[in-house]
Amino acid sequence: MFSYDELTSPERELWNAFPAGRAVDLRAGAPGDDQVAEGGQWGPERTVRAPVIAALMLGSHSGQPGAVPCLRLAGARIVGPLDLAGAQLAYALWLEECWFEEAVNLLGATTRTLVFKGCQVPGIEAGATRVEGNFDLGRSVIESGAPSHFHHRITALSLTNARVTGGVILNKAELNAPGGWALAAGGLVMEGGFFCRPGFVARGEVRFPGAQLPGGLYMDGARLEEPSPRGLALNLENSAASTVVLSDGFVANGTVGLRGARISAGLSFAGAVLNGPPDGNGPSLSAPLMQAVDFDFALAAPPSGAVDLRGAQVSYLHDSERSWPDVVELDGFVYGSVKGDETGGRREATGQRNSVAHRVAWIRRSPGYNPQPYEQLASWYRRSGHDDEARRVLLAKQRHRRHTLPPAARLWGHLLDVTVGYGYRPWLAGVWLLALTLLGTLSFRGHSPHPVQRGEGAPFQPLVYTLDLLIPIGGLGQRTAWYWSNESLQWLAYLLIAIGWVLTTAVIAGVSRALQKN
Repeated sequence: MFSYDELTSPERELWNAFPAGRAVDLRAGAPGDDQVAEGGQWGPERTVRAPVIAALMLGSHSGQPGAVPCLRLAGARIVGPLDLAGAQLAYALWLEECWFEEAVNLLGATTRTLVFKGCQVPGIEAGATRVEGNFDLGRSVIESGAPSHFHHRITALSLTNARVTGGVILNKAELNAPGGWALAAGGLVMEGGFFCRPGFVARGEVRFPGAQLPGGLYMDGARLEEPSPRGLALNLENSAASTVVLSDGFVANGTVGLRGARISAGLSFAGAVLNGPPDGNGPSLSAPLMQAVDFDFALAAPPSGAVDLRGAQVSYLHDSERSWPDVVELDGFVYGSVKGDETGGRREATGQRNSVAHRVAWIRRSPGYNPQPYEQLASWYRRSGHDDEARRVLLAKQRHRRHTLPPAARLWGHLLDVTVGYGYRPWLAGVWLLALTLLGTLSFRGHSPHPVQRGEGAPFQPLVYTLDLLIPIGGLGQRTAWYWSNESLQWLAYLLIAIGWVLTTAVIAGVSRALQKN
């Protein structure tokens, strides 16, 4: 406990102002003298001991009737540790453009609104803290301090397992923990929004694993650099949010991790840049098992690393030609609708010229062969009433699958492809039949075969005879009634019979394959 006589002049001013909630502004008023980064050089006229602030927040100077106590301080050099761990704070704390000599400890505290606006702080520990109001750190620079109580890594700002009934505001803030954790917010429970809007810079991993963000996460225009050793710039694994906005100039120089994240409304990367880990060893986006309603992936530039969407589920997918890198993991990815962004506008994928070729090329970016991405795309086309496009996708699936088969099966696959398009182009059988019928008719016309039994059977008809050779089932009475002494024509007849059997078998196999799910 401090006696009034022990207080310095600026501390007495703060002590007297606290009961009425008046602001104490120690700034010099000259721009050159109020640079917070140079706050360590400020003199005693601007110095306040952190224990004095703690004493006021803990009720050392009771309020006066008709006033709401509040600690409001600007332009101060705060020396010593501000340790409020486990405290029950009944008053709001409002600090603006203050320089802190040591880290702030709010571990397990219960407090009202907290404002550290434009401050420079060597680390804030707010794990398991309950904030009844907003937590505003706008324009502040928070440097990495010692390892957090909840984890061993160097951390700038810890909100692990904290609960905030209002919003967390980090607009234009800077969190510095290169190679460590710039923000550790695993298990954070929010009721308001989490804002890291233009000007926000994080050096180190920004972590929200298992966080609950019903008010949304807004990082449009944010920049994430110098990720953790795992290469993660943003970690939202197994988190739940209403909206996640990573758009309009958002830059991640590391992996954006969304494994198992559940986003009840929109996930937007519109205009974002995903550079992936600096060493190139890791994906730009890792979102297996992610769930979202609206997924806008119209990036400003193609990602430098892979995009992993295995097992993800979205209702609406928006993308553009700049969305996809060379490697895209799509096995198990389910979507209800696809829209492409062309020259600033969006159009249904089914309405784009050559959209099937474009989408098939997209699927082929996935390593190896997986039937599900083809089935998913074909299902989308079919539900949209575009059966022809669906068949083209399924044909592409069979052609891709063929490359995984042994040589004999590949040869049979080529035959199915050429003859009937694996059953998805049955009209090819008619083309072959017409061409072979024409070939046989022209070859046999002008030549006279020998009757098997003289004086019996119908007269020789080259067209009917050719059709009888090509159709292996039934018979038109010509094939068994005539034979050739001309060896070349006889071999042609044998060849047409063999081709007829092969063509019929291919048609049956292709149609049967087309009727199967895979």
